[in-house]
Amino acid sequence: MLYISIDKTKKRSYAEQIYGILREKILSGELSAGESLPSSRELSRELSVARNTVLTAYDRLVSEGAVTSVAGSGYFVSPGAKNVAQKNLMEHRQTASLTDYAISEAAINFDSGLPALDLFPREKWNRAVSRAFLDAPVSALGYDDPQGRPELRRVLCGYLKKTRGITCTPEQIIVTAGTKQGLTLAAKCLLNSESEVWMENPSNANVRKIFSYHTDNIVPFEVDGQGIRPEVFPQDGTPDLIFVTPSHQFPMGGILPLQRRIAMIEFARKSGAYLLEDDYDSTFTYAGQPANSLFELDSDRVIYVGTFSKVLFPSLRLGYLVVPEHLVPQMRELKRLSDHHSNSVYQLGLMRFMESGEVERHIRRMKKVYRTRRDSLLELLRTYFGERVIIYGGGAGMHVVAEFEGVIFSEEVIQKLLKAGVYVVSVERHSLTKGNHRNQIILGYASLTEEDMRRGLDILKEIMM
Repeated sequence: MLYISIDKTKKRSYAEQIYGILREKILSGELSAGESLPSSRELSRELSVARNTVLTAYDRLVSEGAVTSVAGSGYFVSPGAKNVAQKNLMEHRQTASLTDYAISEAAINFDSGLPALDLFPREKWNRAVSRAFLDAPVSALGYDDPQGRPELRRVLCGYLKKTRGITCTPEQIIVTAGTKQGLTLAAKCLLNSESEVWMENPSNANVRKIFSYHTDNIVPFEVDGQGIRPEVFPQDGTPDLIFVTPSHQFPMGGILPLQRRIAMIEFARKSGAYLLEDDYDSTFTYAGQPANSLFELDSDRVIYVGTFSKVLFPSLRLGYLVVPEHLVPQMRELKRLSDHHSNSVYQLGLMRFMESGEVERHIRRMKKVYRTRRDSLLELLRTYFGERVIIYGGGAGMHVVAEFEGVIFSEEVIQKLLKAGVYVVSVERHSLTKGNHRNQIILGYASLTEEDMRRGLDILKEIMM
């Protein structure tokens, strides 16, 4: 029997899932031209779904020419189906958050930036946005405030005070189209070709690339189990910007202790540097409350970057900066010149979603789900690999780093895994000093069920062995 696994917790219909899986098997060559598919009756019994569900999937494959129906004989993969199906390939793929790879929906996707999208309360969100659109002032339908809707910025102030210990005014908040735009605005505001940027190492390669458009002077500082180490900073150093992820170091997962936070602030004050604090996923902390932000310690030297991509869903494209008051005019102008403003109706919908308590309720639900999924992944890694694996960064966030004895995750191996149906990212990709992280990969777990993880680790182990 052809192996097909459908997820009955997903929003996508069974017919859509069956169609997508079979189509991917045809594209990959796993099902070759002329090969017969299981009969609709046989497959419906195997998957415990209605026969019409299977027929709907088969009919769709027939309509696009990937499968041929032969009366009295069944369904067969069409000659040249690989080329026929290729025309609509992107329709059933998603782009990874850390790379530009297109990933099949049928693949086991260990993307560290992907939340459990199937568990997002779409109906509640739809009601909030629909109501926001109907009630929106006329100004929200035109060219709006580059800084963001004042209603959302006001609500954000209360949210940040409650969850991150940040005291700020609505005038210090700039609503962005996600973290990357926030980082880009900060880079444009603070950097030029002579500027020096200090970064954690390893650190998000996308962030490093954003800075590299403005300066070549990027200096790495190796992290340890708690994050960046300000005690090794050259005391006569004068960087313009220091990029840090103190609440959950990316990708290694360290949580910066208070003593180091204070040392970072003291160095910034002495050197004149700005600290760019990327708080990308501290919402999901599994032991106690997340530590307060660096911005709370010094609102003049710290720029705080927040996002709703992990809390809600990435395509929302809403994030925010909290900036020192003296930088607001320049940041606001840069935002205006970038895209004038972020989607005003979505901003108002998000404001309603926050005021109703739905954001905090969703976070509480997801923390329970993600904790369970993290525990499942850790247990499975130990079961599959025993003492051959060392795990980093399980205390918070949506991913861990797994280090495997005697394995090098070269680009060739990563591509081999992707071709086999598993997407992972090597830590080496995010390191400025090559060679220290070749046996480590990032494993996101938030979007994966335990069964997904098992199938992914089966393939990982087979490729590694």
